Amino acid sequence: MSKVSLEGQVAVVTGAARGVGELLARKLSVRGAKVALVGLEPEALKEVSERLHSDSAYWHADVTDHEAMARVAQEVKERFGKVDIVVANAGVATGGPFVDSDPDAWRRVIEVNLIGSAVTARAFLPVLTESRGYLLQVASLAAMTPAPMMTAYCASKSGVEAYAHSLRAEVGYQGVRVGVAYLSWTDTDMVRGADQDEVMRELRQRLPWPSNKTYPLGPAVERIVAGIERRSSHVYGQWWLRGMQGVRGYLPGVIGTVGQREMRRFADRLQGMRTGLVGAGGAADEQERTTLRN
Repeated sequence: MSKVSLEGQVAVVTGAARGVGELLARKLSVRGAKVALVGLEPEALKEVSERLHSDSAYWHADVTDHEAMARVAQEVKERFGKVDIVVANAGVATGGPFVDSDPDAWRRVIEVNLIGSAVTARAFLPVLTESRGYLLQVASLAAMTPAPMMTAYCASKSGVEAYAHSLRAEVGYQGVRVGVAYLSWTDTDMVRGADQDEVMRELRQRLPWPSNKTYPLGPAVERIVAGIERRSSHVYGQWWLRGMQGVRGYLPGVIGTVGQREMRRFADRLQGMRTGLVGAGGAADEQERTTLRN
């Protein structure tokens, strides 16, 4: 599809306080888009908003809260007059053996990454229908590769990929396009947080090339912006991910065999691994929920 100019378009980005969301907001802003930032860290969102080149505003909201997101959608429409683009980027992660995982953290990954994405779409689809706009769902290499020690994250990203593909078929006739963005290990707080665990770091380093590398954030986000400009159905943050689509049917069997060997290698080091959410975004999510409970 030919490029659509982002000048004057209104883009909503969830999980915009840091990482992919923050840089995406900046790049959209440089291209002339007005940006609505959504996340859990109001001070960080304010700082991001103040650095943008175009008109912007921010909203403090949990993407899993339907009432809060419905309010955000209404207020964004009132503030900017329309919504053309929504990027469902908010996400958290946890790692380690499933049997030892923290049930609350495991469930929270599903809630934020899958349920939160659906809540975001439910809130914004009415205004996207009005503008015949574009919803981009951020997934992951984890949607294609069921890796050990990442059960919650892989389940959430596989689920969100399938949900977005289903949604594309439902709303396309109304003029709304839906895309899925795939990212491999990209230099964000989430990945750096996961790497703080020695076992997780070594397991990732033992993955076959090119999936064992950490990729710079800038080029990946540039590819996402290009996908938004084209209203693409599939967006690949790293060049080689497109090729994974053709072989993904074989991957569960391969990973099931190779993964057993790797888990046997690390078996005596699995006790005592961190079980909570990883990275600064995970810490912000846990702090938010602690505040609400108190």
